[in-house]
Amino acid sequence: MALQAPTISIKPSNSPLAPTPNAGLRPPFDRFALKSSFFSPSLHLLLPSPHQRRPTNTASPAPKFSMRVASKQAYICRDCGYIYNERTPFEKVSDSYFCPVCGAPKRRFKPYQPAVTRYANDTDIRKARKEQIKRDEAVG
Repeated sequence: MALQAPTISIKPSNSPLAPTPNAGLRPPFDRFALKSSFFSPSLHLLLPSPHQRRPTNTASPAPKFSMRVASKQAYICRDCGYIYNERTPFEKVSDSYFCPVCGAPKRRFKPYQPAVTRYANDTDIRKARKEQIKRDEAVG
């Protein structure tokens, strides 16, 4: 007859004073989160993790861009050839606006159709444009 030792099952106590295995830390989010990537297949390294994936039914926000440059209209001073090509549209500029070169009022400006270059208001270019405007107004 063999003697058997009594088996006692140790159950964790639910006492708040009993030590917990993670000692005040949150339980891990994923049981494999602390595992090295060395042990996972290489395919998992290329795929995004589950918390990085976005639901496919969610629409992505539209890209933000501005059409301000495409809709801009340049205006030219009839007296000196200065081209107004600022950020504020000419229609929204106050009626008290004056040409910065010759001081002509806003009513002396007219729409300007040709493409405006970066150096459109340089002195030599502006003077040549002024002569062209005078010739055009003299003809008709």
